[in-house]
Amino acid sequence: MALVASVRVPARVLLRAGARLPGAALERTERAAGGGDGARRFGSQRVLVEPDAGAGVAVMKFKNPPVNSLSLEFLTELVISLEKLENDKSFRGVILTSDRPGVFSAGLDLTEMCGRSPTHYAEYWKAVQELWLRLYQSNLVLVSAINGACPAGGCLVALTCDYRILADNPRYCVGLNETQLGIIAPFWFKDTLENTIGHRAAERALQLGLLFPPAEALQVGIVDQVVPEEQVQSTALSAIAQWMAIPDHARQLTKAMMRKATASRLITQRDADVQNFVSFISKDSIQKSLQMYLERLKEKKG
Repeated sequence: MALVASVRVPARVLLRAGARLPGAALERTERAAGGGDGARRFGSQRVLVEPDAGAGVAVMKFKNPPVNSLSLEFLTELVISLEKLENDKSFRGVILTSDRPGVFSAGLDLTEMCGRSPTHYAEYWKAVQELWLRLYQSNLVLVSAINGACPAGGCLVALTCDYRILADNPRYCVGLNETQLGIIAPFWFKDTLENTIGHRAAERALQLGLLFPPAEALQVGIVDQVVPEEQVQSTALSAIAQWMAIPDHARQLTKAMMRKATASRLITQRDADVQNFVSFISKDSIQKSLQMYLERLKEKKG
């Protein structure tokens, strides 16, 4: 399989025959309940977008039950929804949140990484890369309204945003906890966290696989605000208004300047990163660790 090297590949390129989207109506629209004049929802099976074109803001809600795991289909739908908003010049900001309060996103879908073929692992990892690159380099103002637990890949999604607000609930922890599962956070996960909380705090957090409850998350700087759960959405709207008060061209150029080096590290090593992931995840020891973890999850559900 040829490995994708371009950053700005149209999202629909990800919709290969191998990426099945059963029941996904990617172009479906409907009148938003209580929406203003011309306000329309659009979305897909796993992503709901509630736009307010008058305010220039859209709310993108994750709805991939039970825990918003980043499956191949979900990753693809997120990229397509983001691309649609970026191509519509009436939108300047997006709030990312969960349609399922209690969990923002549980992170990468381990079933995509366990017991599959190397070809599937490569396809999945390219989709993870694509989402990170699209979010991290987006010209839109991105604010994460974290209304649930936010470990691993869920934390990565939040870290790509310009501003992060976390609900004040002790169950809603955030962090890159990959080492607890016996796997390693890739260098671009590491870079994103390090850029946010600094080298020493990131080193400790990554080695120990720390998940920070709200007060600690705020103290270490992994989130920017902690507010009562019922105020997460309104606080996100206030925060995004502050960012959107800055002229777009100045803010966008500054954002690109600050993030270019980090994004370029992955862009220039994208193929090698896919190969490294496939090689690592295919190891018998890693597969056994993932299988054991998935079995423990099944036992908990039972």
